[in-house]
Amino acid sequence: MATSMVIGTQWGDEGKGKIVDYLAEQAEFVVRSQGGNNAGHTVVVDDKAFALRLLPSGILYDGKTNVIGSGVVVDPKVLLGEIANLEKEGKSAKSLQISDRAHVILPYHNRLDEAEELSKGDLKIGTTKNGIGPCYADKVNRVGIRICDLMDEDVFKEKLAYNVKVKNKMLTAVYGVDPVDYDTILKDYLGYAEKLRPYVTDTNFTVVDAVKSGKKVLFEGAQATMLDLDHGTYPFVTSSHPVAGGASVGSGVGPNYLNNIVGVVKAYSTRVGAGPFPSELLDKTGDYLRETGHEFGTVTGRPRRTGWLDLKVV
Repeated sequence: MATSMVIGTQWGDEGKGKIVDYLAEQAEFVVRSQGGNNAGHTVVVDDKAFALRLLPSGILYDGKTNVIGSGVVVDPKVLLGEIANLEKEGKSAKSLQISDRAHVILPYHNRLDEAEELSKGDLKIGTTKNGIGPCYADKVNRVGIRICDLMDEDVFKEKLAYNVKVKNKMLTAVYGVDPVDYDTILKDYLGYAEKLRPYVTDTNFTVVDAVKSGKKVLFEGAQATMLDLDHGTYPFVTSSHPVAGGASVGSGVGPNYLNNIVGVVKAYSTRVGAGPFPSELLDKTGDYLRETGHEFGTVTGRPRRTGWLDLKVV
């Protein structure tokens, strides 16, 4: 059972993309199991840089199956944009599989994310405002819309109508911002559904079958241990579980099948957004680390906070 997993041991941005890219070249299956387009890996192939947010890194190589697992939250517009950019560079996404159980990010998630962060003032946590947290909240609250729902027009219409009604009350009455439009969302997302349909399948079966068949399966972690919802620097964390156990839950594979877990450490520390950072450098040395290490968010472009290596964290 040749499985491998790459996770971050700090606050993310440790250079996981380089390690994942190296291992992806040797893998037969590459699996994203948690997070959404709030995470990004920059991978360079043939002198071309690819900023991957939802697509697994194996997508840049031929002959590999690339899986977006059930633990991922998917923004269809972002994913289709990534696929289009990939194809412009002469690459193909035909090897992609998307879990029918993955949850869908909708425009009201982004709006709620923005409004909630704004309302917190000095207590804001530094979210990317990509709707990740609100989408996971709907998942836990059991009102989320999954990819399988998006694939069924009647089911999607019914669930979307309920959610838009509730979310618009929150947007207008609680946060005092404009509501979202049901008809616009319905039209856009039914269009996305048709474009994504060829990729949708039961990826839990795909991954378990690959592992049991002795295939080389790589689980590609996003974010990092200190951003784990349960085990990180709460509340300044992400909305999923970027630790090794999260890969098991988010892909449908039992933990007994996870071997060769690789934790990536950077020689100094960085984090994006608010939250405790004991070794932070707010001086010229910190600026030097940021500029020399190109420490700016792959997704947001935000300058990362920098500091000395914190071995206690590692």
